[in-house]
Order: sequence, then structure tokens, then C-alpha cells
Amino acid sequence: MAQFQLFDSVKLTEAIALSNGELAPEGTPGAIVEVLKEGEAYLVELFDGWVKSNEKGNFVTATPDEPGAFVETLGVELAYPQQLQLVKAARDTTGVRGQLTAVLDELPDDLITEVFNFAEFLQQKQQKQVGS
Repeated sequence: MAQFQLFDSVKLTEAIALSNGELAPEGTPGAIVEVLKEGEAYLVELFDGWVKSNEKGNFVTATPDEPGAFVETLGVELAYPQQLQLVKAARDTTGVRGQLTAVLDELPDDLITEVFNFAEFLQQKQQKQVGS
């Protein structure tokens, strides 16, 4: 099983090269956006600081409370487990429903049908318990 899960918040434990030739330093925050080969590697969206667009369309430094401010993405890069440290598990931020959605997105239609049938069964079971 993978050490990190989809949407886990992580940070780099070492600098890694970005696809644009720049370097993301140790401590750069990110989020797991794809788990490769059962956790042998990960695609991680790496983030920089808060920015906003100025009147010329250029990004300028901003604070989180400024209108139009957002966290700039450095890139989506390949990282290995030893290059990452867990900051916050996805289950603590997205909840079970968010995780279920992510899992469902990866399943083939026949298995999604099985999950749906089981969910309907649980719903009917709950309705019977509430009605009792």
C-alpha cells in the first residue's frame, strides 16, 4: 500500500528540480495529485507563496486576505517517498466523502455499480432502523 494517499498535504524533504529548470527548495509545500505504481512515486503539485494579478496581468506578492489572492503553483512534479514528508492526511481535510469520490474516479464502471448497489443496501438498512 502507498505511503501517501491522493490529496495528502506534503512538503519536500530535499530540493527537487522542476520541469522548467528551476529548483523547488526543501520545505516546499505540495499535495499528492497522483499515486504511481502503488506508491513507488507520486505526482505532487508544488506550491509557492500567495500572489495576485496586478493591473498589468503580472503576479505580485499578496497576503491570503487580499481580494483575488491565491497560492501560486510551481508545477506538478515527480517525487519519491523519501523526498516527501506528510503534513496533513487527506482524510483530515477532504473527509471520507472526498476520499470516496477520488477512489470512485479510479474504478471501472462495473465496480462502481457494485459500490452503488452496496450503498443502496446500506441506505435501505438505515431506513429500516430509523423506521423501527
